[in-house]
Amino acid sequence: MIRLATGPVAEVALIGAHCDDIAIGMGATLLTLARRQPRLRVRALVLCGAGTERENEEWAALEAFCPGAHLELTVLDLPDGRTPAQWDRVKRALNTFRRQTNPDLVYAPQPRDAHQDHRLLAELTPTEFRDHLILGYEILKWETDTPTPTLYQPITEEVAEEKARLLLKHYPSQVDRDWFDAQTFLGLTRVRGVQCRAPHAEAFVVAKVSVEFGG
Repeated sequence: MIRLATGPVAEVALIGAHCDDIAIGMGATLLTLARRQPRLRVRALVLCGAGTERENEEWAALEAFCPGAHLELTVLDLPDGRTPAQWDRVKRALNTFRRQTNPDLVYAPQPRDAHQDHRLLAELTPTEFRDHLILGYEILKWETDTPTPTLYQPITEEVAEEKARLLLKHYPSQVDRDWFDAQTFLGLTRVRGVQCRAPHAEAFVVAKVSVEFGG
């Protein structure tokens, strides 16, 4: 497998439908980025959960997943499970978010996610971030929508275990779900690690990317 490096990353944009989507999909990647780039700027937009315990969980979680980074988080109050009916609000929120950030990388749900809220974000994000590298993260759940990824972020076993620990610590409202446990999170990162010859990894879907070979 050929490894490509982006060089320094100063700012990333994170987009999620629900509080915990970002951390589940790319928590280990965030830990890795923040430790490699001490002055990393992280701007995050979450569509649902404003004014609830879920918003408090999200703040605490992202602060833990982005140690030393400058974090800016916006949580909106769109209805969970019904954001496609709020198409105009989602589009306007993404447009506002886009004008507030100039990221090196954009992370959003992967386009074939079976959850309607995730899928809408995956469809609309490229309409606002037209000239950016958009990495679609995966959220393991009961639907059989696990993607065939095209990009991997190798992570150490230590970081994979820390991701699982932080998820369980900072999202107590989710621990009663039968899939929300360390075995689930470590199982997926181990599988993705096997696929890229690493101890563990997080995987992403990329629609298109421009590469200068030999540059």
